[in-house]
Amino acid sequence: MRSPEVILKNLGNKATDNTYRFERLYRNLYNPEFFLLAYQKIAVSQGSMTAGTDGNTLDGMSMVRIDRIIRSLRDHSYQPQPVRRTYIAKKNSSKKRPLGIPSTDDKLVQEVVRVILEAIYEPGFSEHSHGFRPNRSCHTCLGQVQRTFTGVKWFVEGDIKGCFDNIDHHVLIKILRRRISDESFIELLWKFLRAGHLENWTYNATYSGAPQGSGVSPILANIYLSELDSFAEKLKADFDRQDSYRKTSKEYSRTLALAHYWKKKLDMAKENGTDNDIKKAEARVTELYAKLKSIPCHDPIDPSFKKIKYVRYADDFIIGVIGSKADAEEIKWKVGEFLNKELNLILSDEKTKITHSAEKIRFLGYDISVSHSHDQRRDKNGHLKRSWYGVVKLYVPKEKWYSKLLEYDAMHIRKCKNGQEMWKPNYRGKCINMPDAQIVSKFNGEIRGIYNYYRLACNVSVLGNFYRIMRASLFKTFGCKYRTTFKHIYKKYMRKGEFIVKYKTKTGEKELQFYHDGFRTNTKAAPDFVDIMPDNRVYTKKTSLIHRMQAGACELCGGRTDTVIMHHVRKLKDLKGTTDWERKMIEIKRKSLAVCPRCYEMIKTPSLVDREPCTPRGVRTVREGEH
Repeated sequence: MRSPEVILKNLGNKATDNTYRFERLYRNLYNPEFFLLAYQKIAVSQGSMTAGTDGNTLDGMSMVRIDRIIRSLRDHSYQPQPVRRTYIAKKNSSKKRPLGIPSTDDKLVQEVVRVILEAIYEPGFSEHSHGFRPNRSCHTCLGQVQRTFTGVKWFVEGDIKGCFDNIDHHVLIKILRRRISDESFIELLWKFLRAGHLENWTYNATYSGAPQGSGVSPILANIYLSELDSFAEKLKADFDRQDSYRKTSKEYSRTLALAHYWKKKLDMAKENGTDNDIKKAEARVTELYAKLKSIPCHDPIDPSFKKIKYVRYADDFIIGVIGSKADAEEIKWKVGEFLNKELNLILSDEKTKITHSAEKIRFLGYDISVSHSHDQRRDKNGHLKRSWYGVVKLYVPKEKWYSKLLEYDAMHIRKCKNGQEMWKPNYRGKCINMPDAQIVSKFNGEIRGIYNYYRLACNVSVLGNFYRIMRASLFKTFGCKYRTTFKHIYKKYMRKGEFIVKYKTKTGEKELQFYHDGFRTNTKAAPDFVDIMPDNRVYTKKTSLIHRMQAGACELCGGRTDTVIMHHVRKLKDLKGTTDWERKMIEIKRKSLAVCPRCYEMIKTPSLVDREPCTPRGVRTVREGEH
């Protein structure tokens, strides 16, 4: 069979032709190489050991298991299990989001389907779409807003109500059939969409939506919402009116002409006028040039200069309008009508708003506004320009880092008699029993996590307030752990202004420093990922996990075997080292172990440890000689 690399490359090349329809895709599901690559991706992901409704996990993965899946696909007897539904909390909301957990075998099939769909559709996706796509993220989306929304006057904040739960299956399949002419492949997608879900052990059929948590849901949602991207581009083409430049503001032209007039009068006064005439002309010139700084040079509502800017991340999108509020309201109505009539989706009334660009909107956790500052700075030629006017600004919302401090239990709030709040650092009781290095590492990870996400913000330095509370909480945590004072902790751990703990490793003693790198705005990485074509080779690189599975050797007994079974555990730290296989996994520092069927049976059934162990070929067993 052909390698996945060749297949995905060919699919990607053909996908550049928008009129091409793909046939015979289903046969790629007979290729075990695809399933091995799907296995390696799932094995390293979070939740890989979470069981679906059938109770199975990645533990026990083998080529026999993959061959069984392929046989069921080949004879079309494959039927996905209902997903196990659970609920996770939404950020900044008391509501909960439903999450579907498929069975492990279904995860494998979904991952193969996903990479095939991605190879077909990714080249044709809009450059304005950033959610669940290779080399794109919240940062690339926000970076595009920062670069392309310059000068917008109104924001249309779009939020699709229950997008993932309300995707119309028939509309989705209709969209897929435009590019895919393989009914077996389409039928498989129907099976996933109609698999249903189990909630409290009660089966519920699904007639719409793509369950969040399913491996194919993100790509299917992007395929579905790419219709919105296409509509936005058509809307932009019809709406945009663009001369070379905006017309010059009449008020600015009048004031500039008046300033030039008084400048000439000043020159004349210096030659022939009195001191009083000179002072009067100088005052008038100064007044007029000061007024010019507060007047827009170009007409902000020039009807011959209109534009739309658009960007989308999953089901959240914003439209920037260079035009009037009436234009923004019309665009919002048109988008709502399109979603309702073409995709059977509804814009959320409470979340879809029209906001003036001078005010802040919330998008992907950032506050966004357009600067209306008239401050001047010199360009590279030394000319004064109002470079900040119209520039998009990203801000860290205070409640984001404030809520993180409360979430981490790093502080509590005390009310004063005058009604003001006092923020008091806490010691963190859950960290007290951890080793010193683990405590510092935990604090560092939490600080770097919020900084790495908000590093695009122009006011990211406000995280210094977050840092000071976290630093005080660290001192209190160490003080509580060792039942001593701040002074003793400071004297023990502070060296040259840095909080440093020492810890021992096999190679000797090492040091770990508490975060002290500051909080500077960093936008360098954001533009580099926009408009990059996906590299399908990422799906085709074999790792040691696959090589170990295909090696034909048992890592526990050392014997050769035709069937290698992969034993998986959730966490290495949960192993006690009381059995041979636990000691082996701790020794090789892996959460997986490639074993032969007999050793796997011994691992799963501890009572078999007193039986004859596996032996390499050609070696006579001990008990064989007892007869």
